[in-house]
Amino acid sequence: MIKTIFSYNVNGIRAALNKGFGEWLEVNSPDIMCIQETKASDAQIDIPRFEYMGYHCFIHSAEKKGYSGVMTLSKEIPKNTTIGMGMHKYDSEGRVLRTDFSGFTLINVYIPSGTTGDIRQDFKMEFLADFRKFIQNLRKEKENLIICGDYNICHKPIDINHPEKHTNSSGFLPEERAWFDEFIHDGLVDTFRMFNSESEQYSWWSYRANSRAKNLGWRIDYHLVTESLKDKIVNAGILKTAEHSDHCPVTLELNIQI
Repeated sequence: MIKTIFSYNVNGIRAALNKGFGEWLEVNSPDIMCIQETKASDAQIDIPRFEYMGYHCFIHSAEKKGYSGVMTLSKEIPKNTTIGMGMHKYDSEGRVLRTDFSGFTLINVYIPSGTTGDIRQDFKMEFLADFRKFIQNLRKEKENLIICGDYNICHKPIDINHPEKHTNSSGFLPEERAWFDEFIHDGLVDTFRMFNSESEQYSWWSYRANSRAKNLGWRIDYHLVTESLKDKIVNAGILKTAEHSDHCPVTLELNIQI
């Protein structure tokens, strides 16, 4: 049976709903919707609206108001749900949410940005190292993983506009891209690149300088899967026409039993 999993950094769930995200979700109706950067407490999220669409809601909000946060919506009830990585300095920011299904374990992740300066860039690099260890340990008990979300990294030059201009930019730093290489080499597959090898395929555009209209974007949102799931993947894509955020959704279709 074909299952669809979407991932979308909405840059504020309340703002996105005001821009028509709810109606869009009802029309597209993926089996699972992974959302990053909710920027809301549990009480501020309109859970009944998502339940009306047939979704079960799982939320990991940040302690800081109006900041970060991830949410997973699923039409099937997961066998297990785990909030966070068990490390308070990250979990307090609402960055990781795990849901286990019969055929796979899904990780919804919002990797920190380092664009505000050295302190947060150092925090980002610490998170990346610890997140890789977290996934390595999880793979000892779970063979089939899907790790989706906003990675805040362009892996390769093809994933960013004018790469020569961004070599010193957080999100395209050599050490971040080296981490991505190592993460992939652990036995993961970038599902989008299984189906699309073209340039200018982006999932985020700055609000500045009319970047989206000019397609001056970055591909920083991914569905990575363990190689054990590679033959289950039917399609993966980017929905550029969805405009409820500075990001757009990325999609995954797989032939698997939830």
